[in-house]
Amino acid sequence: MKRRNFIKRTTLGSLSTLIGAEIVFADTMPKGYLPLAFQDPDPFKMFNKNKEMEVLNDKPWNIEAKAHLLDDKITPNSSMFIRNNGLIPEQIDANTWTLTIDGESVDTPKSYTLEELKTKFNQHTYQLTLECGGNGRSEFDPPAKGNQWTVGAVSCASWTGVRLRDILEDVGVNNDAVYIGYHAADVHLSRDPQKEPISRGAPMAKAMQDETLIAFQMNGKDIPLAHGYPLRLVAGGWPASVSGKWVNRISVRNIVHDGTKMTGTAYRVPCNPVAPGEKVKDEDMCIIESMPVKSLITYPRSGATIKEGKALDIRGHAWAGELEVSKMEYSIDFGASWNDCPIEKPYNRLAWQHFATKIDFPKKGYYEVWAKATDSRGISQPMLLPGWNPKGYLNNACHRIAIKVV
Repeated sequence: MKRRNFIKRTTLGSLSTLIGAEIVFADTMPKGYLPLAFQDPDPFKMFNKNKEMEVLNDKPWNIEAKAHLLDDKITPNSSMFIRNNGLIPEQIDANTWTLTIDGESVDTPKSYTLEELKTKFNQHTYQLTLECGGNGRSEFDPPAKGNQWTVGAVSCASWTGVRLRDILEDVGVNNDAVYIGYHAADVHLSRDPQKEPISRGAPMAKAMQDETLIAFQMNGKDIPLAHGYPLRLVAGGWPASVSGKWVNRISVRNIVHDGTKMTGTAYRVPCNPVAPGEKVKDEDMCIIESMPVKSLITYPRSGATIKEGKALDIRGHAWAGELEVSKMEYSIDFGASWNDCPIEKPYNRLAWQHFATKIDFPKKGYYEVWAKATDSRGISQPMLLPGWNPKGYLNNACHRIAIKVV
């Protein structure tokens, strides 16, 4: 507000200086009008988000949910995190939108309109878990650069679209294909049209899975603009960066895709454990694929107070990348002992699973409820921060909430 009032008192000449360009037709600007260049955008209105969401960055937009906002079994748009690498496309016309399939491993590139995709191929709907590879980055020490996500860069919405496999089979893919890479309409922060903000991909095995979709609906409606309208790739269980938004081209590669944020240290972790703070050579970093087992308590909020003698209801979700969660447990004594917690089967493969139980506390006082999931290979979440890595990826430590019994 102080900034706005200061700007309102500023002369037209000074405003032009601040904007970096002459305000054309300044003489017709209404008295007291604040140019849009100085109006703070309201992301909650722009993106229809819950006002309790946390804005981490606005250039580009990166917004996360708090744990209690993710209580729904199917994540609504209002609580879905936003992770962008560039600027949201400003000119989108779904009527003229096309998806082109090209690359070294395609003999003849082919393009499809949105309507052709919807009518030529069978449509499928899956609940798919998407989690930012850096979810939980804020806990790493030494700190890692990047958005300081806590626990809310994860979602499981219902996605409708056509299988990427069906499109690739229609185009015809050569036997030397090893990877797909996506290209999209988002704009580089520099606004240089020759630069892509992000262009990641996945091995052919992932591209050809039933659940890997070229999606045009989220939760039964057109995908919201911030989440990729009118068309996006959705590849559940892997870092959400693989699920490119605003996709207009898929390249079928005969090499590991080398697009923006596919090389160097981006979305990679050390192939072998390293000491905290240790420098790691690019060639010793491995691409993140299936995300690790993890869980989240979504009810109650951390800091809840209950009366002595009353049981506490807890609930939440658990997921394990390409795998299922086979066991869920909770602890109220800082991990000294664990109790089984019922967990549902996934709605479909790559959907998160829901758990719920009641907890009794022995007496008045302060407690922490810790949640621990175990995947189908028998690998459990670590109780505290897992192995350090330079980019702060894959923090799957047990989620913990504070409870006071009075």
